[in-house]
Amino acid sequence: MWQAFRNGTVYDLSSGDRVVDDPHGGRPWGPERTVRARIVCWLLLDGPPALAGRVSALKLAGVQISDPVELAGGIVVPYVELRGCRFEREVLLPEARFTTLRMVDCAVPRLEAARVHTEGDLHLPRCRFDRGIRLTDAQIGTDLLLNQAVVHSDRRGRSIAGDGISVGQDVQAELLESYGELSLRGAAVGQSLSLRGARLVNPDGRHALNAPQLTVGRTLYMTPAAVGSGWPTGVTPPRGTRIQSFECVGGARLDDGRFGDAVDLERARLELAEDQELSLRRVQTPELRFLGETPRLGRVVLSGARIVNLVDRASSWPGPGRLHIGGFTYENLVPHGPFSPAQRLEWVAAATAEYSPEPYERLAAVLRAGGEDEDAREVLLAKQRRRRETLPLGTKLWGYVQDLTVAYGYRPGRAALWMAVLWAAGSLAFAHAGRPEVAATGTAEPPWNPALFALDLLLPVIDLGQVGVWQLQGGWQWLGAALVLAGWVLATTVAAGATRLLRPG
Repeated sequence: MWQAFRNGTVYDLSSGDRVVDDPHGGRPWGPERTVRARIVCWLLLDGPPALAGRVSALKLAGVQISDPVELAGGIVVPYVELRGCRFEREVLLPEARFTTLRMVDCAVPRLEAARVHTEGDLHLPRCRFDRGIRLTDAQIGTDLLLNQAVVHSDRRGRSIAGDGISVGQDVQAELLESYGELSLRGAAVGQSLSLRGARLVNPDGRHALNAPQLTVGRTLYMTPAAVGSGWPTGVTPPRGTRIQSFECVGGARLDDGRFGDAVDLERARLELAEDQELSLRRVQTPELRFLGETPRLGRVVLSGARIVNLVDRASSWPGPGRLHIGGFTYENLVPHGPFSPAQRLEWVAAATAEYSPEPYERLAAVLRAGGEDEDAREVLLAKQRRRRETLPLGTKLWGYVQDLTVAYGYRPGRAALWMAVLWAAGSLAFAHAGRPEVAATGTAEPPWNPALFALDLLLPVIDLGQVGVWQLQGGWQWLGAALVLAGWVLATTVAAGATRLLRPG
């Protein structure tokens, strides 16, 4: 091992038998494959110089390391790569500094690496950790890899404690199995965070993913991954490749997150308890791809979130009482599959257990900006009808009148129809009544015209010179008053609707 370190070559103690060499299996490894942790630490902190023309590096394969590996606060210059190794005790790296650290397919009881610093990568793919990983406030210069790792919880119920971690480029945790709380509170990722095909399980805790104030420079992926195909990240696998969806058994919290490109939930599976939720409160991102499976229980909360493009499908949203979108703003709707205006209204109604005008007005504004004026009017009409149910009896009855006559002004053609019907009825009635008496006006009386007289009664403000000349008697006065009242109702309702339609925003 000493000579391999000076040469920068691999010190391999594997037997060649895949079953025996499996670090996660139950086959014991004898003392011939055991290296004391003190020797490993000595090589890393104060090892011999490299041979001429070589670069020193610690590369171990199939080695069993006894005792805790203690490098707290140490400065490790050599390149470190451990493959298929088995650690008998925990690995302690708090506040240590590395160039690059790679541990691949290793069995580790626990990794304690709070405030660790690497100039390059920290790779932990296919490793298994029985008592969790702590990376609180760690600084990773380039990439953090956790692909296919299996991490169980520590005594506090956390599988990975990565609060405040800073990663220069990508975090890849594809096909990760996390049994406990994956905590990334206040973490910062320079490029993308990939949880493709990951399985986060914490049904008894509050959160399986707890990442408020998470900042990701590009995209957060909670999408499917190809299994066992060897296809690189981001490449679409060929048809027939087995796919594993992202699965979260327990609550997921991404409150106050900032994502440079998107939050992608395509085909995500969320298994929530009744008191758990997918929380996206005050999230800001150019695009939210809400295309996962509908959670059977729990809530989806988007209160205060700010999205540019909302990419969704009707079947992905939960039902009434389990969706909250108060203060949720979006600029464009990009539905996948059928998503009719009626379904959009059901979506808003499901998200507002109590009446709130803002979700209706936001949806109407987005539809109007997209040229869907008729659909926008239907949304605003639905808002008025929902509001009516919260009003006192008298105001509610007046609302029913407005709805029946001109649909609160959002269907002005109905006002013209009512006007035509009343005009025709009034004209026939006054024609049947005969010529009324002339009022004492001192002016020459015009010819009696029942149709023109009925129209003069119906049109408020406008004077056609009929009502002031002819004086109705008896029951015909009541008919005239009814026509005047109907004219004012139609006119004011249409005017109110026109004001709402012309109001900007």
